[in-house]
Amino acid sequence: MLTQAVEHLIKNIVNFPDDVSVKSYQNARGELIRVRVNPEDIGRVIGRNGRTANAIRTVAQAICDDHKVRVDIMDIRR
Repeated sequence: MLTQAVEHLIKNIVNFPDDVSVKSYQNARGELIRVRVNPEDIGRVIGRNGRTANAIRTVAQAICDDHKVRVDIMDIRR
């Protein structure tokens, strides 16, 4: 459910929603959500001074109270 919520948030702010990919991984420090977007959308997702990215991280952490969540945002070239 968490990955679907993050994917929904991201797809609604980018210009190329078909290029959005959200995957979830478990590691020793908690859950890692890796978001990949089109290189032209990376600025939109990060936002001015990282405000949009921080808001996405805050929402993800609020949805998942019981464990730690980390959201990484990267472009599709990586």
